[in-house]
Amino acid sequence: MPSKGVHVFTYIAAHGCSIELSVPGRTVTVKELHRFSDVALEVESSEIKSLFDKRGKFIFKVFRNGKQITEQWIDVNAITGNASGGTMESIADTPSIFHDDLIVSYGLYEAGKGHDLLPNRHQCYVTVSPNYERWMAKLAPPGSELEKKPFRRLVLPSAHDVGMNSMESSDAVLRCVGGAVVGQLINDNRVLTKLADKLSADAIALIAPNIIYSLAITQKDSLEAMLKIGARYFEFRPARLHTAVRSKGALPDRLYFQHSAIPGMAYDAFLAGVVSFLRAHPAEIIVVQLRWDGVPDACAKPLAEEKKRYLEDALRPAKGEIVAGNLQDMKKLTIEQLRRDRKRLIMLDSVDSLSTYTDEGNATLTGDSILQALPRVLTRENQRGKAFINIQCQATASNITKAVVYSVLEAGATTSCLLATKGLCDHKTLPWCRDNVLRTCDPDQLVVLMNDFIDGATADVAVQLSRQRLEK
Repeated sequence: MPSKGVHVFTYIAAHGCSIELSVPGRTVTVKELHRFSDVALEVESSEIKSLFDKRGKFIFKVFRNGKQITEQWIDVNAITGNASGGTMESIADTPSIFHDDLIVSYGLYEAGKGHDLLPNRHQCYVTVSPNYERWMAKLAPPGSELEKKPFRRLVLPSAHDVGMNSMESSDAVLRCVGGAVVGQLINDNRVLTKLADKLSADAIALIAPNIIYSLAITQKDSLEAMLKIGARYFEFRPARLHTAVRSKGALPDRLYFQHSAIPGMAYDAFLAGVVSFLRAHPAEIIVVQLRWDGVPDACAKPLAEEKKRYLEDALRPAKGEIVAGNLQDMKKLTIEQLRRDRKRLIMLDSVDSLSTYTDEGNATLTGDSILQALPRVLTRENQRGKAFINIQCQATASNITKAVVYSVLEAGATTSCLLATKGLCDHKTLPWCRDNVLRTCDPDQLVVLMNDFIDGATADVAVQLSRQRLEK
């Protein structure tokens, strides 16, 4: 009988919690702590009583000590494979859930009919973790022995492309200028050429938001939520709007995060959010790295004086409570010294780090090539002389042209090819990091654990590694 698969990836980092997964005729409960579990479910048409409507609900519920925290669901058509309705119909409708001291992060990729490249089964991930908004304060409390350890011993969770967490800026540009500008924004002729083989220019303009979603949206939580999940390192690419749209008045003329030339979060809003968080959390420390890789020349980059002005404006409300630290502070000072000197916002500018990312290795739908590259890249020789180590766990399916074209042409609200790889890759890369970072990474170099759609599993692995490295 016809059926449609749902592949669910789970991780629990909070005591007393469980995740219940169900489809018609089957329920599975996951309880194990700190275990990367995956469950293959099938929505079977034979389990659906209706003769004509073969939709069955995929549901997940999260419990703590027997009390239900949340329930999320979507209807899956066992015959067509489509998923629709319910609470997970759109990426924008799946922000992390905050309940007391718990955070539930989750996401759904709709596979549709499936393709030879992209997953044939719907993909869902669910993580349950403590609220990590004060994880540094709890790990190395002021006055403790661990606070006297070098800051560089920590492993910092990181939200990859933090500024691409919504379509707000891109939608404003498209409303003002029209979808025809998408070719200049994505700056990627491979994708446009493939699309042009199948669609007219007018049709491409109409689906411009879907193209941007598939290529650029890497986060779906607010900056405040990402910080509470545990993120403490961010890379930001501040530049002005592309010359093709800058004069049109779609957005105020200021610096924005740029993914190629696709605008995301405003830089001043990002800095203000970071400073506001640090003022409310006086023992936390955040590292921000400015860089401009992939930003085209048509997006004007800020000069030193402008960067300085943006930072001064952001720090002004802190009235001296927070001052900017630098690379040497990050490498040489202890956690205690950074707190004492009020250098809890460390600003880096294009420093030379060791990144595990490569266009070839991270262009994967399974995560296997990332896993194979990690031990080859993370050698002591490669680490020597680098400012820090950046382990990039996320796959970049947007570099696989055929996968992008499929996800665009079949686009629903949950068909991002970036989201398609989230659960599967995390269940390979994060356990590897948990088991190998202590062995492969120099304890005297800061480590960053970077991921798309920042979640509790990424944060929990980083926090536990931080504890182990501080205690060594």
